[in-house]
Amino acid sequence: MPKNSFVTSPFVSDPTASTPDRIGLSLAVFTIAKTTGNTALRWVGPFLPTLEKAFGVSIGTLTTVIGLAELAGLSTAAMGKTLDRGHQRRIFILGMWLISLSALIAMIGNIWWFAASFVVLILGVANATVAGHAWISARVPYQGRARAIGIFELSWAFGLLLGAPMIAVILSWVGWRGPFAAIAVLTAASALLVTWKVPADHISNQNSDPGPDSGIDPEEDWGLVSSVAPAVGRRALLGARAWRVLLCSALLAASGMSVFVVSGAWLNERFGVTTAGLGLVAAGFGAVELIASGTTAIWADRLGKRRSVMVGLGILAAGIAITGVAGDSVVVAVLGLTVFLAGFEYGFVSSLSLVSEAAPAARGRALGWSNSVGTLARASGVATSGLLYDAFGIHGSLLLASVAGLIAAGLLPGRPKAVEELSEVAS
Repeated sequence: MPKNSFVTSPFVSDPTASTPDRIGLSLAVFTIAKTTGNTALRWVGPFLPTLEKAFGVSIGTLTTVIGLAELAGLSTAAMGKTLDRGHQRRIFILGMWLISLSALIAMIGNIWWFAASFVVLILGVANATVAGHAWISARVPYQGRARAIGIFELSWAFGLLLGAPMIAVILSWVGWRGPFAAIAVLTAASALLVTWKVPADHISNQNSDPGPDSGIDPEEDWGLVSSVAPAVGRRALLGARAWRVLLCSALLAASGMSVFVVSGAWLNERFGVTTAGLGLVAAGFGAVELIASGTTAIWADRLGKRRSVMVGLGILAAGIAITGVAGDSVVVAVLGLTVFLAGFEYGFVSSLSLVSEAAPAARGRALGWSNSVGTLARASGVATSGLLYDAFGIHGSLLLASVAGLIAAGLLPGRPKAVEELSEVAS
């Protein structure tokens, strides 16, 4: 593709939809659908005190259940080859139906059914997320991919900004089963919307070789195309640099989740923030994440993906410091959490573009393995954070986030003096 083709559009034409505008429309539909799925996942953290009362268990028990259920995200590693064969749309739709089913299961009404529902929820969210990233990576060249992924990842922010106030109202009017009923309907409708509006899958991987005109800046993104050799036969092994990117992204996610999952409980217990107040705070967090994801879409391609990850980690560290000195001030507490989430969102979304090019010859597998590694990191972070919170309060969770963030920063490779040799390839 000519270097200046990105000037007119960031999208590569899809053989099933000949114009870039159609690709853009499909991306918008995916983002809308994913917003409903992300709401199903994200409302739980800020409203843990409500579920604590509904199921008669402690915050530590709930976070342990959530952390263990996160392991269902390991399933994405098995979906990699299917995604590489071009079945991104149908995997996304399947994920949305699973999210709808999970909400129905949760309505049965005890901690064991909630645990089962969360396993199904993670299966749906994880596979829909990876399918969406694989769909984007197969159509959008690397020099514009942060923009496309940033747009898709706006769904996480909208899940709080739009979803949290809706959940708070439903909880006040209907009770704890209300949000699950609403989510079951919305995610089912989203699955139907994608089926209707997004063209059927095509069996190809259009950007399997970014080529000399890919727009990759070797000074900034250090030749990710060489982090895995071209596939020989059917298997290619990820190189050491690629694995460092995957692990960095996973630990960044664990750092963010370890604080976010207990944020609602902390604000409620420490400062007496009510359910309605938690809804407003969560909506505010969503607004901040929306700005962060939008900033990623606008600037990460220009600044460079690697630099953007480091900027995000720096802002995240500042948020940890502010939250840690909040004391009795709810204003400082909310400010610290806001800065923390802004850094997390900007850094993590930027890292996804690096991950998407870790293995150009097998993006589905790389994305699947990345999510699986991230699943282990998030599950460990969520479960450990809940236990640390029960024992030491918010400072225990902040310490965990700090350690994960520092390791993530250390893992992100620097700019090499020369392009590394191709990694080992298995025939």
